[in-house]
Amino acid sequence: MQPLAKALRQQGVDPDLSHLIDTIGKTCKMIAQHLIQGPVNKLHGCAGTLNSQGERQKQLDIIANDLLKQNLLAQTLVSGLASEEEEHCVIGDPKGRYLVVFDPLDGSSNIDINVSVGTIFSILCAPEGQIDDQSFLQRGHNQVAAGYVLYGPSVIMALTTGQGVDMYSLSQDGNYYQTRHQVKIPPHTQEFAINMSNQRFWDTSMQRYIAHLLEGEQGPIGKRFNMRWIASMVAEVHRILTRGGIFMYPRDNRDSMEHGKLRLMYEGNPMSLLVEQAGGVSSTGNTNIVDICPNDIHQRVPVILGAMAEVKRVITYHR
Repeated sequence: MQPLAKALRQQGVDPDLSHLIDTIGKTCKMIAQHLIQGPVNKLHGCAGTLNSQGERQKQLDIIANDLLKQNLLAQTLVSGLASEEEEHCVIGDPKGRYLVVFDPLDGSSNIDINVSVGTIFSILCAPEGQIDDQSFLQRGHNQVAAGYVLYGPSVIMALTTGQGVDMYSLSQDGNYYQTRHQVKIPPHTQEFAINMSNQRFWDTSMQRYIAHLLEGEQGPIGKRFNMRWIASMVAEVHRILTRGGIFMYPRDNRDSMEHGKLRLMYEGNPMSLLVEQAGGVSSTGNTNIVDICPNDIHQRVPVILGAMAEVKRVITYHR
Protein backbone atom coordinates (compact mmCIF):
# COMPACT_ATOMS: atom_id res chain seq x y z
CA MET A 1 0.00 0.00 0.00
CA GLN A 2 1.37 3.39 -0.95
CA PRO A 3 0.51 6.71 0.72
CA LEU A 4 -1.74 9.24 -0.98
CA ALA A 5 1.05 11.71 -1.85
CA LYS A 6 3.17 9.04 -3.53
CA ALA A 7 0.21 7.67 -5.49
CA LEU A 8 -0.60 11.14 -6.82
CA ARG A 9 3.05 11.72 -7.82
CA GLN A 10 3.07 8.45 -9.75
CA GLN A 11 -0.09 9.56 -11.58
CA GLY A 12 1.66 12.77 -12.61
CA VAL A 13 -0.83 14.96 -10.76
CA ASP A 14 0.18 18.61 -10.56
CA PRO A 15 2.05 19.16 -7.24
CA ASP A 16 -0.17 22.13 -6.37
CA LEU A 17 -3.31 20.04 -6.89
CA SER A 18 -1.77 17.22 -4.83
CA HIS A 19 -1.05 19.67 -2.02
CA LEU A 20 -4.62 20.92 -2.09
CA ILE A 21 -6.01 17.37 -1.95
CA ASP A 22 -3.67 16.66 0.96
CA THR A 23 -5.03 19.73 2.79
CA ILE A 24 -8.58 18.45 2.33
CA GLY A 25 -7.51 15.00 3.58
CA LYS A 26 -5.88 16.43 6.69
CA THR A 27 -8.93 18.56 7.43
CA CYS A 28 -11.16 15.51 7.12
CA LYS A 29 -9.01 13.77 9.73
CA MET A 30 -9.87 16.62 12.08
CA ILE A 31 -13.56 16.31 11.21
CA ALA A 32 -13.38 12.57 11.90
CA GLN A 33 -11.99 13.24 15.38
CA HIS A 34 -14.83 15.67 16.16
CA LEU A 35 -17.33 13.03 15.03
CA ILE A 36 -15.71 10.38 17.23
CA GLN A 37 -15.73 12.70 20.25
CA GLY A 38 -19.17 14.15 19.45
CA PRO A 39 -21.17 12.47 22.25
CA VAL A 40 -18.42 13.07 24.83
CA ASN A 41 -18.07 16.73 23.91
CA LYS A 42 -21.86 17.18 23.64
CA LEU A 43 -21.67 18.08 19.94
CA HIS A 44 -24.71 16.08 18.87
CA GLY A 45 -28.02 17.70 18.09
CA CYS A 46 -29.04 20.87 16.28
CA ALA A 47 -27.18 24.15 16.56
CA GLY A 48 -30.37 26.22 16.51
CA THR A 49 -29.38 27.87 13.22
CA LEU A 50 -30.36 27.50 9.55
CA ASN A 51 -28.04 27.19 6.56
CA SER A 52 -28.31 29.19 3.34
CA GLN A 53 -31.12 26.90 2.13
CA GLY A 54 -33.21 27.25 5.27
CA GLU A 55 -32.29 23.82 6.63
CA ARG A 56 -31.56 23.18 10.28
CA GLN A 57 -27.85 22.86 10.99
CA LYS A 58 -26.29 20.29 13.27
CA GLN A 59 -23.50 21.49 15.54
CA LEU A 60 -21.08 19.31 13.60
CA ASP A 61 -22.24 20.81 10.28
CA ILE A 62 -20.91 24.15 11.49
CA ILE A 63 -17.68 22.70 12.90
CA ALA A 64 -16.91 20.80 9.68
CA ASN A 65 -17.67 23.86 7.56
CA ASP A 66 -15.49 26.13 9.69
CA LEU A 67 -12.55 23.70 9.63
CA LEU A 68 -12.64 23.42 5.84
CA LYS A 69 -12.97 27.19 5.41
CA GLN A 70 -10.11 27.91 7.79
CA ASN A 71 -7.68 25.36 6.36
CA LEU A 72 -8.47 25.99 2.70
CA LEU A 73 -8.36 29.79 2.95
CA ALA A 74 -4.93 29.46 4.58
CA GLN A 75 -3.67 28.05 1.25
CA THR A 76 -2.47 30.55 -1.34
CA LEU A 77 -3.60 28.04 -3.96
CA VAL A 78 -7.27 28.71 -3.17
CA SER A 79 -8.82 31.79 -4.76
CA GLY A 80 -12.29 31.01 -3.47
CA LEU A 81 -14.55 28.38 -2.00
CA ALA A 82 -18.26 27.60 -2.00
CA SER A 83 -20.04 25.54 0.63
CA GLU A 84 -23.54 24.18 0.99
CA GLU A 85 -23.58 25.96 4.36
CA GLU A 86 -22.70 29.42 2.95
CA GLU A 87 -25.11 31.70 1.09
CA HIS A 88 -22.38 33.05 -1.19
CA CYS A 89 -18.83 32.07 -2.09
CA VAL A 90 -15.94 33.02 0.19
CA ILE A 91 -12.99 34.82 -1.41
CA GLY A 92 -9.45 33.49 -0.87
CA ASP A 93 -6.08 34.48 -2.34
CA PRO A 94 -6.53 36.57 -5.53
CA LYS A 95 -3.56 34.74 -7.09
CA GLY A 96 -4.88 31.27 -6.24
CA ARG A 97 -5.16 28.69 -9.02
CA TYR A 98 -8.15 26.75 -7.70
CA LEU A 99 -11.74 26.99 -6.54
CA VAL A 100 -12.97 24.44 -3.99
CA VAL A 101 -16.62 23.43 -3.61
CA PHE A 102 -17.77 21.21 -0.75
CA ASP A 103 -20.57 19.73 1.30
CA PRO A 104 -18.85 19.71 4.70
CA LEU A 105 -20.99 16.99 6.28
CA ASP A 106 -23.31 15.09 3.98
CA GLY A 107 -25.99 12.99 5.68
CA SER A 108 -25.70 14.89 8.96
CA SER A 109 -29.20 13.76 10.00
CA ASN A 110 -27.46 10.42 10.68
CA ILE A 111 -25.00 11.84 13.21
CA ASP A 112 -27.11 11.34 16.32
CA ILE A 113 -27.77 7.67 15.46
CA ASN A 114 -24.08 6.98 14.64
CA VAL A 115 -24.65 6.07 10.98
CA SER A 116 -22.10 6.89 8.26
CA VAL A 117 -21.75 10.48 7.06
CA GLY A 118 -19.16 12.10 4.82
CA THR A 119 -17.53 15.14 3.24
CA ILE A 120 -17.89 15.73 -0.52
CA PHE A 121 -15.47 17.98 -2.42
CA SER A 122 -14.88 19.29 -5.93
CA ILE A 123 -11.92 21.27 -7.30
CA LEU A 124 -12.13 23.61 -10.28
CA CYS A 125 -9.61 25.88 -11.98
CA ALA A 126 -10.13 29.51 -11.04
CA PRO A 127 -10.97 31.82 -13.95
CA GLU A 128 -9.09 35.08 -14.46
CA GLY A 129 -10.38 38.19 -12.77
CA GLN A 130 -12.20 38.82 -9.51
CA ILE A 131 -13.85 35.79 -7.93
CA ASP A 132 -17.59 35.80 -7.25
CA ASP A 133 -20.46 33.31 -7.33
CA GLN A 134 -20.42 33.33 -11.15
CA SER A 135 -16.83 32.03 -11.14
CA PHE A 136 -18.06 28.70 -9.79
CA LEU A 137 -20.77 28.13 -12.40
CA GLN A 138 -18.78 25.64 -14.45
CA ARG A 139 -19.92 22.33 -15.94
CA GLY A 140 -19.00 19.18 -14.06
CA HIS A 141 -16.64 18.24 -16.90
CA ASN A 142 -14.43 21.12 -15.75
CA GLN A 143 -13.60 19.50 -12.42
CA VAL A 144 -9.88 18.76 -12.08
CA ALA A 145 -10.50 16.58 -9.04
CA ALA A 146 -13.46 15.34 -7.04
CA GLY A 147 -14.04 12.97 -4.18
CA TYR A 148 -15.48 12.27 -0.80
CA VAL A 149 -14.32 11.15 2.63
CA LEU A 150 -16.57 8.57 4.29
CA TYR A 151 -16.67 8.56 8.11
CA GLY A 152 -17.72 5.01 8.98
CA PRO A 153 -16.13 2.05 10.76
CA SER A 154 -13.05 3.23 8.83
CA VAL A 155 -12.28 6.61 7.26
CA ILE A 156 -11.98 6.27 3.47
CA MET A 157 -11.26 8.82 0.76
CA ALA A 158 -12.53 8.09 -2.76
CA LEU A 159 -10.74 10.31 -5.27
CA THR A 160 -10.52 11.01 -8.98
CA THR A 161 -8.21 13.40 -10.78
CA GLY A 162 -9.59 12.32 -14.15
CA GLN A 163 -7.56 9.11 -14.27
CA GLY A 164 -10.02 6.66 -12.76
CA VAL A 165 -11.05 6.26 -9.12
CA ASP A 166 -8.82 5.15 -6.26
CA MET A 167 -9.64 4.71 -2.58
CA TYR A 168 -7.40 5.59 0.35
CA SER A 169 -7.93 4.44 3.93
CA LEU A 170 -6.85 6.51 6.93
CA SER A 171 -4.31 4.63 9.05
CA GLN A 172 -3.57 5.02 12.75
CA ASP A 173 -0.30 6.71 11.78
CA GLY A 174 -2.37 9.59 10.36
CA ASN A 175 -1.68 8.87 6.68
CA TYR A 176 -4.03 7.82 3.90
CA TYR A 177 -2.95 4.64 2.11
CA GLN A 178 -4.22 3.42 -1.24
CA THR A 179 -6.38 0.36 -0.58
CA ARG A 180 -8.26 0.12 -3.90
CA HIS A 181 -6.95 1.03 -7.34
CA GLN A 182 -8.96 1.78 -10.47
CA VAL A 183 -12.37 1.02 -8.98
CA LYS A 184 -14.94 -0.22 -11.50
CA ILE A 185 -18.74 -0.31 -11.15
CA PRO A 186 -20.28 -3.48 -12.64
CA PRO A 187 -22.59 -2.50 -15.54
CA HIS A 188 -25.45 -4.66 -14.25
CA THR A 189 -26.97 -4.76 -10.79
CA GLN A 190 -29.82 -6.15 -8.69
CA GLU A 191 -29.63 -3.50 -5.95
CA PHE A 192 -31.24 -0.06 -5.90
CA ALA A 193 -31.42 2.81 -3.43
CA ILE A 194 -34.30 5.27 -3.29
CA ASN A 195 -36.45 6.91 -0.61
CA MET A 196 -39.69 4.96 -1.07
CA SER A 197 -41.58 7.26 1.30
CA ASN A 198 -41.68 9.80 -1.55
CA GLN A 199 -43.18 7.37 -4.05
CA ARG A 200 -46.57 9.08 -4.26
CA PHE A 201 -44.90 12.32 -5.40
CA TRP A 202 -42.80 10.91 -8.27
CA ASP A 203 -43.60 11.43 -11.92
CA THR A 204 -45.11 8.61 -13.97
CA SER A 205 -41.82 7.43 -15.47
CA MET A 206 -40.20 6.82 -12.08
CA GLN A 207 -43.38 5.27 -10.69
CA ARG A 208 -43.40 2.74 -13.55
CA TYR A 209 -39.71 1.91 -13.25
CA ILE A 210 -39.82 1.25 -9.50
CA ALA A 211 -43.04 -0.76 -9.87
CA HIS A 212 -41.30 -2.98 -12.42
CA LEU A 213 -38.32 -3.45 -10.09
CA LEU A 214 -40.63 -4.56 -7.30
CA GLU A 215 -42.33 -7.12 -9.55
CA GLY A 216 -39.06 -9.05 -9.62
CA GLU A 217 -38.74 -12.16 -11.77
CA GLN A 218 -42.41 -11.94 -12.77
CA GLY A 219 -42.13 -8.38 -14.07
CA PRO A 220 -40.85 -6.97 -17.38
CA ILE A 221 -37.27 -6.60 -16.08
CA GLY A 222 -37.21 -10.29 -15.16
CA LYS A 223 -35.03 -10.32 -12.06
CA ARG A 224 -35.28 -9.74 -8.32
CA PHE A 225 -33.87 -6.53 -6.79
CA ASN A 226 -32.88 -5.64 -3.23
CA MET A 227 -33.45 -2.13 -1.90
CA ARG A 228 -31.15 -0.05 0.31
CA TRP A 229 -31.51 3.47 1.78
CA ILE A 230 -29.05 5.11 4.20
CA ALA A 231 -30.02 8.80 3.73
CA SER A 232 -26.36 9.72 3.23
CA MET A 233 -25.28 10.22 -0.39
CA VAL A 234 -21.65 9.50 0.51
CA ALA A 235 -22.60 6.13 1.99
CA GLU A 236 -24.91 5.33 -0.93
CA VAL A 237 -22.27 6.14 -3.56
CA HIS A 238 -19.58 4.33 -1.59
CA ARG A 239 -21.68 1.18 -1.67
CA ILE A 240 -22.06 1.52 -5.44
CA LEU A 241 -18.32 2.02 -5.93
CA THR A 242 -17.66 -0.96 -3.67
CA ARG A 243 -20.16 -3.54 -4.94
CA GLY A 244 -22.35 -1.90 -7.59
CA GLY A 245 -25.94 -0.68 -7.65
CA ILE A 246 -28.01 2.33 -8.61
CA PHE A 247 -28.92 5.39 -6.51
CA MET A 248 -31.86 7.65 -7.28
CA TYR A 249 -33.15 10.92 -5.85
CA PRO A 250 -35.64 12.01 -8.56
CA ARG A 251 -37.61 15.23 -8.77
CA ASP A 252 -41.21 15.03 -7.61
CA ASN A 253 -44.36 17.15 -7.74
CA ARG A 254 -43.89 19.00 -4.45
CA ASP A 255 -42.96 22.68 -4.82
CA SER A 256 -39.70 22.22 -2.91
CA MET A 257 -38.70 19.32 -5.15
CA GLU A 258 -39.63 20.82 -8.51
CA HIS A 259 -35.97 20.91 -9.54
CA GLY A 260 -34.75 17.99 -7.42
CA LYS A 261 -33.34 17.65 -3.93
CA LEU A 262 -29.58 17.34 -4.29
CA ARG A 263 -27.25 20.24 -5.07
CA LEU A 264 -25.56 20.17 -8.45
CA MET A 265 -22.30 21.81 -7.35
CA TYR A 266 -21.81 20.13 -3.98
CA GLU A 267 -23.25 16.67 -4.61
CA GLY A 268 -24.33 16.05 -8.20
CA ASN A 269 -21.16 17.04 -10.03
CA PRO A 270 -18.47 15.50 -7.79
CA MET A 271 -20.37 12.23 -7.34
CA SER A 272 -21.15 12.07 -11.06
CA LEU A 273 -17.50 12.50 -11.99
CA LEU A 274 -16.52 9.71 -9.58
CA VAL A 275 -19.19 7.39 -10.95
CA GLU A 276 -18.31 8.10 -14.59
CA GLN A 277 -14.60 7.63 -13.92
CA ALA A 278 -15.48 4.23 -12.45
CA GLY A 279 -17.40 3.19 -15.58
CA GLY A 280 -20.89 4.14 -14.40
CA VAL A 281 -23.43 6.69 -15.64
CA SER A 282 -25.01 9.72 -13.98
CA SER A 283 -28.14 11.44 -15.27
CA THR A 284 -31.12 13.55 -14.28
CA GLY A 285 -33.20 11.08 -16.29
CA ASN A 286 -32.95 13.36 -19.31
CA THR A 287 -29.50 14.96 -19.19
CA ASN A 288 -26.00 13.87 -18.25
CA ILE A 289 -25.36 15.70 -14.96
CA VAL A 290 -21.80 16.82 -15.74
CA ASP A 291 -23.08 18.45 -18.95
CA ILE A 292 -25.34 20.87 -17.09
CA CYS A 293 -24.28 24.51 -17.11
CA PRO A 294 -25.10 25.75 -13.58
CA ASN A 295 -27.10 28.93 -13.09
CA ASP A 296 -26.69 29.20 -9.30
CA ILE A 297 -24.19 27.82 -6.80
CA HIS A 298 -27.06 26.23 -4.85
CA GLN A 299 -28.88 24.85 -7.89
CA ARG A 300 -30.68 21.54 -7.30
CA VAL A 301 -31.01 18.60 -9.69
CA PRO A 302 -32.57 15.14 -9.81
CA VAL A 303 -29.86 12.47 -9.54
CA ILE A 304 -29.79 8.94 -10.96
CA LEU A 305 -26.37 7.29 -10.91
CA GLY A 306 -24.57 3.96 -10.78
CA ALA A 307 -24.47 0.83 -12.92
CA MET A 308 -24.37 1.74 -16.60
CA ALA A 309 -27.00 -0.70 -17.88
CA GLU A 310 -29.48 0.12 -15.11
CA VAL A 311 -29.15 3.90 -15.37
CA LYS A 312 -29.65 3.64 -19.13
CA ARG A 313 -32.78 1.59 -18.45
CA VAL A 314 -34.15 4.38 -16.22
CA ILE A 315 -33.41 6.91 -18.98
CA THR A 316 -35.51 4.87 -21.43
CA TYR A 317 -38.44 5.06 -19.00
CA HIS A 318 -38.10 8.84 -18.94
CA ARG A 319 -38.03 9.01 -22.73
